Amino acid sequence: MAVDRLELSDFTVIKKLGTGARSTIFLALDKETGDTVALKRSVYEKPEDSRIFEQMINEYKVSQAINHPYLRKCHKLIKIRRALKVKELLLSMEMFEGETLEKSKSLGLGDVLLVFRMVADGLGAMHQQGYIHCDIKPNNILISEPGAIKIIDLGQGCKIGTIKPRIQGTPDYIAPEQVKRKHLDQRTDVFNLGATMYWAMTGKNVPTLIPQSHDISAMLGSRKFLSPHEMFRRIPIGVSNLVMDCVKEEPERRPNSMTDVISRLDLLIHSIFTKKLGNQ
Repeated sequence: MAVDRLELSDFTVIKKLGTGARSTIFLALDKETGDTVALKRSVYEKPEDSRIFEQMINEYKVSQAINHPYLRKCHKLIKIRRALKVKELLLSMEMFEGETLEKSKSLGLGDVLLVFRMVADGLGAMHQQGYIHCDIKPNNILISEPGAIKIIDLGQGCKIGTIKPRIQGTPDYIAPEQVKRKHLDQRTDVFNLGATMYWAMTGKNVPTLIPQSHDISAMLGSRKFLSPHEMFRRIPIGVSNLVMDCVKEEPERRPNSMTDVISRLDLLIHSIFTKKLGNQ
């Protein structure tokens, strides 16, 4: 799978951008449209690769149902068959120059909240179309140098109300209902977003039902943990309260929608930047 060069009839491959889970991403030129794209390629080599194929096909389908500037668009899905079986998938995606939130340079609190406001806006657009993302985390948020963002990796996205046949999600950000395989809805994304905000504020992860990097108390089922404000007094208590509300274990105790999250973010952002202007 670690292919640096690739010859394709529909695309001119410019260079390899990176590798992911059983896939390689290239910078390529679509010969039909003339667009520069990010081209994800996965080759079926063993049975577990079928899950990667499922996610790539799902990402394409979900992307086709939603159009929003903060959500990365997928253009084409190409299936390459050998002996009547699909042995290779190519997913042509919108090219976006940016770093993941996890790798991005440190941002001020106001700028971080602006990023999350945009993410909430993009997720809200998904919800309006009846879909949820289900895997919001720092690696799935891209930030460009001018400050634009893209939400990527819609491969785990699904219709609101779905019960998944297996547990899907990233352990440090996964919502309780994802682990318990219950109905998923917009409040699942609220939890994932809240867990991501908690990490961005504190550098630590909230305890989840699939412990990965937590201490033994998380493994024993304890979800008692400090709020961002308790860890860092410089974080406004209103910001801390929003984050903690988003990561409540019970979905009904979280903000009910991204509209609610955005309303609270707007008030917090306004307060922070007004205070900054007053101090100048």
